[in-house]
Amino acid sequence: MELKLRNLKGTKDYLPEEQYIRNKIRKTLEDTFERYGYLPLETPILNYYDVMASKYAGGSEILKEVYRLKDQGERDIALRYDLTVPFAKVVGMNPNLRLPFKRYEIGKVFRDGPVKTGRNREFIQCDVDMVGVKSVIAEAEFMAMTAEVFEKLELDAYVSYNNRKLLSGIITSADVKEESINEIILSLDKIEKVKEDGVRQELMEKGIENETICSLLSILKSAKDEPLEYFRNNCSNPMIAEGVKELEELGAYLNAMGIGSKARLNPFLARGLDIYTGTVYEIFLCDGSITSSIGGGGRYDRIIGGFLDNGIEYPAVGISFGLDVIYTALSIQNKDGFRSPVEFYIIPMGTEVESMKLAQELRRNGFYVDIEMTGRKLKKSLDYANKEKIPYVIIMGEEELKSQTVKLKDMMKAEEQDIPLGELIEYLKMKTDLKL
Repeated sequence: MELKLRNLKGTKDYLPEEQYIRNKIRKTLEDTFERYGYLPLETPILNYYDVMASKYAGGSEILKEVYRLKDQGERDIALRYDLTVPFAKVVGMNPNLRLPFKRYEIGKVFRDGPVKTGRNREFIQCDVDMVGVKSVIAEAEFMAMTAEVFEKLELDAYVSYNNRKLLSGIITSADVKEESINEIILSLDKIEKVKEDGVRQELMEKGIENETICSLLSILKSAKDEPLEYFRNNCSNPMIAEGVKELEELGAYLNAMGIGSKARLNPFLARGLDIYTGTVYEIFLCDGSITSSIGGGGRYDRIIGGFLDNGIEYPAVGISFGLDVIYTALSIQNKDGFRSPVEFYIIPMGTEVESMKLAQELRRNGFYVDIEMTGRKLKKSLDYANKEKIPYVIIMGEEELKSQTVKLKDMMKAEEQDIPLGELIEYLKMKTDLKL
């Protein structure tokens, strides 16, 4: 039977042109995380199923998508479906961790769910979390870190943020029954996508009384322009007061760090999951070229303690960056397409030994260098360099070897010049415009 080469549905091969950009994103994230004091953590992809399915883990919906298998010892195993449960497990298994514990993890996770644009079954999560800090100073640091990440990636993005205490207090003040609060939050979270009429219709379908819906939407509409001032002056609900206090404190930190312009308070923002207990935030592109969020997170003070069920409180804040959607955003921005990181392509013309020596000298001096190894003619070698978008070619033939020179060819300008071999490295260092 002939073998049919194919990928499992929901998985993908990333060719060098794609993976180079993805690695650039990853390196930018890692460098920024570490500048803020977050250290790398790596957890196993394989886990005991009962850990992944335990109380306060992913919930019944996500467990439907868990990849579950048996090992040779008949143990019940699951592939990890996120990085939060493994993080909670690490905290529980290491009771002597110094707090605050700040970690990041970038790794593959797996979900056997529907496959659609932007969603595969094997994908990478980039999570940063801090456990052990109750103050919103932690959220401020996450938002500052986010602003720096996207500045480095040259993507114009902003952070939309809110506080779940404020939102829950608003809903409570509209005389909503406690058991309906989470359902209403899930509906309000969609308001920017489905607009007010869509939210109204959804709430009616959930059995919320029309009077309650009108009251709720009226409150939110009245608070649209100056929400904190409105709620501070017009609402006496203690949850609203606490939410306002935390948001004002957070705003003071953001302004002090000079990133207030990169953050936008949105009293509708909920982030659907009911795990959040305070600040929530999502990241969006300013130009709207991608309408969905490209990252998000918030405060989840009860999850780790509930997951471990040990009676200890673990105040925690986290954020997750969407590597795949950030890659898409960079692809849209980079209309000229991929350009090789290689700066110089050496073409030996019967001078392979000397050319390899030169390539190593250039690499030791920090240049990105490739070399022609197939024995192609000069024209085909130049054509290869051009198609790979390598900006400069160094030609070393027997005549050049005799005169101890090389030809340096600018592929963009179609210009070339002879450079003495002994002066080449210093010449390239001084000509900083050649160092891409």
